[in-house]
Amino acid sequence: MLAAPAWRFVCCTEAVAEGKEPVETDGKKPESTEPEPVQAVVAQEPCPAVNGSIQPQPGGVGVKEQAESANSTLKEEGTCSPPPPDDAKPAATTPSPTPHPEDSSSTKKLSVELPNDSVPVPAMGRKDSVWSLGEGQAPDELEKPVDNPPLSTLLIESPQSGTVTVGGDITFVAKVEAKDLLRKPTVKWFKGKWMDLASKTGKHLQLKETFDRVTKVHTFEMHIIKAKDNYAGNYRCEVNYKDKFDSCSFDLEVKEAETGSQNIDIRSAFKRSSEGQEDAGELDFSGLLKHREHKQQDDTPEVDVWEILKNARPDQYEKIAFMYGITDLRGLLKRLKKMPKEEKKLEAFAKKLEPAYQVDKGGKIRLVVDLADPTVELKWYKNGQEIRPSPNQRKYIFEHKGTQRIMVINNCSANDDAAYSVVAGDEKCSTELFVKELPVKIVKGLEPVKTTVNERIELECEVSEEGAQVKWLKNGVEVPTGVRSRYRVKCEGTKHFLVIDDASRDDTGTYSIMASGGTSEAHIQVDLKPLKVYQDLQDMTVLLGQPIKLHCEIYPGNVPGRWYRNGQLIQPSDRINIIHRNKVHRLEIAASSLHDAGDYTFVPEGYSQSLSAKIHIIDPPRVHLDSLNFPDNTVTVVAGNKLRLEIPISGEPAPRVVWMKGERVILESGHRVHAETYSDHTSLTIEVTEREDTGNYKIVLQNEAGEATASVKIKVVDIPDPPEAPLVPEVGGDWCSMTWEPPKYDGGSPILGYYVERKKKQSSRWMRLNFDLIKETTFEPKKMIEGVPYEVRIFAVNAIGVSKPSEPSKAFTPLAVTSEPTMLVVDDVTDTTVTVKWRPPETIGAAGLDGYLVEYCVEGTNDWVISNKELTEKTRYTITGLSPGCKILVRVKAVNAAGASAPRTLQHAILVKEVVEPPKIRVPRHLKQTYTRKVGETVNLVVPFMGKPRPKVTWLKDGIPIEPSQVSIRNTDCDSIIFIRKAERSHSGKYDMTVQVENHVDTAILDIQIVDLPGPPQCVNIEDVWGGNVALVWTPPKDNGNAPITGYTIQKADKKTMEWFTCIEHYHRNCITITELVVGNEYFFRIFSENMCGLSETATQTKKSALIVKEGLQMKTQEYNDHDFKEAPKFTQPLINTFAVAGYNTTLNCSVRANPRPKVIWMKNKITIIDDPRYRMFSSQGVCTLEIRKPSPYDGGMYTCKAINELGEAQVDCKLEVKVQTQEL
Repeated sequence: MLAAPAWRFVCCTEAVAEGKEPVETDGKKPESTEPEPVQAVVAQEPCPAVNGSIQPQPGGVGVKEQAESANSTLKEEGTCSPPPPDDAKPAATTPSPTPHPEDSSSTKKLSVELPNDSVPVPAMGRKDSVWSLGEGQAPDELEKPVDNPPLSTLLIESPQSGTVTVGGDITFVAKVEAKDLLRKPTVKWFKGKWMDLASKTGKHLQLKETFDRVTKVHTFEMHIIKAKDNYAGNYRCEVNYKDKFDSCSFDLEVKEAETGSQNIDIRSAFKRSSEGQEDAGELDFSGLLKHREHKQQDDTPEVDVWEILKNARPDQYEKIAFMYGITDLRGLLKRLKKMPKEEKKLEAFAKKLEPAYQVDKGGKIRLVVDLADPTVELKWYKNGQEIRPSPNQRKYIFEHKGTQRIMVINNCSANDDAAYSVVAGDEKCSTELFVKELPVKIVKGLEPVKTTVNERIELECEVSEEGAQVKWLKNGVEVPTGVRSRYRVKCEGTKHFLVIDDASRDDTGTYSIMASGGTSEAHIQVDLKPLKVYQDLQDMTVLLGQPIKLHCEIYPGNVPGRWYRNGQLIQPSDRINIIHRNKVHRLEIAASSLHDAGDYTFVPEGYSQSLSAKIHIIDPPRVHLDSLNFPDNTVTVVAGNKLRLEIPISGEPAPRVVWMKGERVILESGHRVHAETYSDHTSLTIEVTEREDTGNYKIVLQNEAGEATASVKIKVVDIPDPPEAPLVPEVGGDWCSMTWEPPKYDGGSPILGYYVERKKKQSSRWMRLNFDLIKETTFEPKKMIEGVPYEVRIFAVNAIGVSKPSEPSKAFTPLAVTSEPTMLVVDDVTDTTVTVKWRPPETIGAAGLDGYLVEYCVEGTNDWVISNKELTEKTRYTITGLSPGCKILVRVKAVNAAGASAPRTLQHAILVKEVVEPPKIRVPRHLKQTYTRKVGETVNLVVPFMGKPRPKVTWLKDGIPIEPSQVSIRNTDCDSIIFIRKAERSHSGKYDMTVQVENHVDTAILDIQIVDLPGPPQCVNIEDVWGGNVALVWTPPKDNGNAPITGYTIQKADKKTMEWFTCIEHYHRNCITITELVVGNEYFFRIFSENMCGLSETATQTKKSALIVKEGLQMKTQEYNDHDFKEAPKFTQPLINTFAVAGYNTTLNCSVRANPRPKVIWMKNKITIIDDPRYRMFSSQGVCTLEIRKPSPYDGGMYTCKAINELGEAQVDCKLEVKVQTQEL
């Protein structure tokens, strides 16, 4: 039910109201009764009020369609257009539902013809009407001025509308400034009005959030991957932060290439995409009647589902759809509706209901049917719910007049605007009732308001009807009126009020009220109150560590502000407290530090005026001897060494420092002993320490805040004497115990510990056993080799240094077991397995190494489980049967005949879960440049890569997928191999390799160049002839063989013999002078082109000859006829049957005579031998040789040599047998 001022539509219906004939609802006389498709234009107005609240209507104009089943009602025509977002353009609208493929066009209108064109206009009801959702404004709004959208309050960069082709990718970006935000804002992406895209993320949709700490900007991105045509439409981005809200709408246009008509499989066309399948992560749940890629079908007999559906009852549609795997029942019914239906003759009804009726609000309507059989039981339904008579209410009245059955609906309201049906036996007829409602007009409009912050604002508007539904908007966006909203809406009769109790500057804007019959708007301006300073900030001098309290009073009292130190914003913390109470603003710092000194400024929010003060920090001088960690402030130094003692000091301002020893002051200009002072420390330097330097040294510090003194004691000492030779009382398998006595003289400093060294008796290299000092006089060396004699010795260490070594002990021989495995690391982790690898032990005993034992335990327990029941000899093992998500510790022991070694345990627990490792292509060094191969050669390239789980590898050649018949690709877990058996020039190009693991992608480009022999020069001319010289010029070849021309080879031939001789090779220019030619001879010349593959197969010869004549003489030549030496090929020596031994080279020889020189071809079993590395072919002076390298029995067979020239051909055959050499026992 639509109000007249809010909507304009034309819909042909029939109505029977109090016995009247059906009328047209547009208020105009019909001009023609011929049938025509019904269309409508949706204006940019909100949906009409139903039941006292604003509700969306299907199709934007209340169009409804009831399914044939009495158990379900199907709404086909979409949802009502949502109101535009606050920053959307006035002309933006919500796009229509995705059309069928055969109905798609460049315009965004959806127009569906009625199923039966023979039905007259009055018989066309609302369920056959299809409304267009266009992108333009409604006709009533075309002449209205377009207002600029309001400025965004949160978004500093809004997503913009875009266009993408089908299968392409597009990204929309929204940015929010976080400078004034204490936490991350909430962002939601919508399609249309209600579809939240957060639940649709997957293969085709990804949402990403990032934060730049430097610029303090939140970036929110929506990536649409491999777009489809049904992704087109209107999208919206909403940002929420506490009481702030911002939104932006944008459009996505998807361009689809035209495709020919194809056969559509109904069962695949109406299946929805699901998780794990190819189309997982779709943005739309509507069934697309679109041909998709053909998938392998089960070998089940073909079934015509259309015929089954057309012949089935409506209540069986869901059962049939489930039986044949069709999940998009809505799309199926829409497609079935368009198919021509065979009209069934109604037997129960002599006269059925009209397709549609119309009645005014508050009026009465009679629905009449005429039964063929009066005894048939009749039931009335409203929207699929049975209408039962009630004696207490007179809403519905049922009457019987002969065969007529009448239902009267009294006092019609918006709730009665619905689909009605009547069922007689197994037959049913339906209609729709339209309740016409008068528009609500605005009697008294809004008035503009100008006020200041914290004041109360009340907007008043009066409408023409009590209880009317209205909508309040601010800058074109609907005002939120929830429980936590700042806005309150109230209604008193026909008056409507919008109240803002505590106004702020954000409330400035244009407010409007919208009713079904008109709108009214007014502007509200909220300004700040003038600022008054009652108490300014005061400069302060504070002792270091004392609290700092800055205080000021301003009016108005509720104005917040910001504190700055040296231009930097101050944020509250555990040490800094910012207080605002009424007019008072305070900044309190618990304990001041030197960094707190500076210029402080308080800036009231919204005002240009600021308050400033300076803070000065002072600190008494201090000597920080504790940071030196000297026991009893005593410094020990070895006699003869240089001593530089640096002592940290502090004080603000910097103090004056004096060093003293006794009553003597140490000056900075001293030679051997002198003092130095810096900003943060003071130092005492003794170049060469002497025993007399021992004593107490006093430090005196002074500044304006006070005075401090400290003393340091310096002790000059030496290294200890070496201990006596150690004793080895006990020896174990791989260890021994040793003892020794302390040195007789400790060097004036207590012995801090000992170092122990050992060596093999036959060796002179000592190895230190401990890097940490041993406090006791006993030690147990370990990890010694079994059966090898050792010696040990001792070093004594005091605070000064290390003594000389003691005498070595007596030799002893330990027996050691295998040491623990080394370098235990995790190699791979899956959901149920963990793979570890390690290195063998550094030390293996004489008993050898039998294998390894792998154990694991769950983190937090000490229950070690043996994973391998039998020892493994490999240094890699996979633990299986683990529970996903648990954490385990792994250790490995080396085992030999002496027993198990100490375990090697992983330092950290392993989480049993598949780890995603981004892909990384490791292009070999020789493939980073252009890879060149000759035509016919084999191309075999291996490109390793990394990534977990197994990456997906794709190859493209010049942006096009590689044809498998031309290039073979083999992919493994760690590399990809591109193989070309015989390279051709067409294989040249740039090969793009893409490795993808989930959303991580890595790419590499390989440049492959296949080169061939060049063609001959295009033209060779004799430029000039003089004396014994000939000048030649030529043009480069047309085909360079896909490689640069590196030179030319020039040959000459005497016209008499026509034997060619090379004049020059590797010549780079395109012109040359041939010298030293014989006088009286006549020459021809030819030129070969040359590139990196070699000389061209043919040469270009000069058309004319060059006659060399003697200067000053003219020789008369007699004419003579040359003898014709041309001859067809003829073999003078045939091939001979040969026996060869496997593994030893053999040759086949024959001789041939022919002129011109013949082309020799070798064949095996009538198959030409070409580019086979096992064969070598030679031809010299008519002798033809075929060499077979290390033949095998496979090389045996019939071999043929064929000679061909322009006069004919000849061939000879022989048989080759290859015998395998047997070994005598």
